[in-house]
Amino acid sequence: MTAPQKPYDPLDIAVELIRCPSVTPEDGGALGVLERWLGPLGFTCERMRFSAEGTPDVDNLYARYGSGGPHFCFAGHTDVVPVGDANAWTCDPFAADIKDGRLYGRGAADMKSAVASFAAAAERLVSDGFQGSISLLITGDEEGPGINGTKKMLEALAARGETIDHCLVGEPTCVERLGDMVKVGRRGSINGWLTVTGTQGHVAYPHLADNPIPRLLEMLRRLDTHVLDEGTDYFQPSNLEVTTVDIGNTATNVIPGAARATVNIRFNDRHTGASLDRWMRNVLDEVTAEMGGSYTFKTSISGEAFITEAGPFSALIAEAVEQVTGITPELSTSGGTSDARFIRAYAPVVEFGLPNATMHKVDENAGVDEISRLADVYEAILRGYFAGRAS
Repeated sequence: MTAPQKPYDPLDIAVELIRCPSVTPEDGGALGVLERWLGPLGFTCERMRFSAEGTPDVDNLYARYGSGGPHFCFAGHTDVVPVGDANAWTCDPFAADIKDGRLYGRGAADMKSAVASFAAAAERLVSDGFQGSISLLITGDEEGPGINGTKKMLEALAARGETIDHCLVGEPTCVERLGDMVKVGRRGSINGWLTVTGTQGHVAYPHLADNPIPRLLEMLRRLDTHVLDEGTDYFQPSNLEVTTVDIGNTATNVIPGAARATVNIRFNDRHTGASLDRWMRNVLDEVTAEMGGSYTFKTSISGEAFITEAGPFSALIAEAVEQVTGITPELSTSGGTSDARFIRAYAPVVEFGLPNATMHKVDENAGVDEISRLADVYEAILRGYFAGRAS
């Protein structure tokens, strides 16, 4: 295969990436595509493969140009969610068709086009020369469990003394059009799995049974009606949602022996995962003390709330976005979690990418012009960064 021709067109790279069926946890050749484009520029490309019991092995890629500081890292992922109902698509999800000025395919918005745009922007800097280092931290586990990807890559880099000064994550952050939103933080997330136990019995003889459902309902009522906070200057109010209630009882004449529910809390920086865990357990204990019975409760913290405080780095991102798009972006903390939750422990991190309207949907797509301008934004960020405007 011939070497890529300069200057790099982000659309060409995006097309190649989308044609790789990299549904989590499969790589589908996507990392090899990046190596083919980055290697000729002088990037040192390192495959980082991690595994953990009960989870699939995952291939990741760390590519770095330069060895000195400052070190600017772009973080992203080449894995994608499943296509869903393939018959509902108007095109092959992995054909990367271009129709009416838009690139179609799984990953077009989230986020292979952003990875391609950053690679194209990096080529422009490398061709012109700069002082410092550029790296790409690309995982194949962002859409999956998030165990064998970015988190372990960062740990491995730190263990060998490699530091990142600032990081940009290319998740699709915009709402209506390219340039309208930059993410400077994210809310935290905690899941809770509740099982309330009782004693199974006949509905005609309730005194011989112990129905757990009333206790479960009271627990959920108290959790759901509690106001966690009113929001902060940077974050919207925290919210608890009951995501499922499961009894599993197919009989109409049987009192069940157990009742289950799952809750999720998206929380701002007024809380931590640990503090919310304690609050929920206190509520469950109160109901149990009043109504009797017993329960088990397991929690998992997906990430803590964080914010990159306003300063030169976030200002540089916003200025580059406005310079290219003509839009002053909103600095937001809305949305779900991303791998920025891992990166924030190592370096200041900001997120900016394409509009997110079609991510994870049938006929996912991105505007060809948007992809080109995204590369221009990334180039402007890099040039400003290495000119010292982020320090």
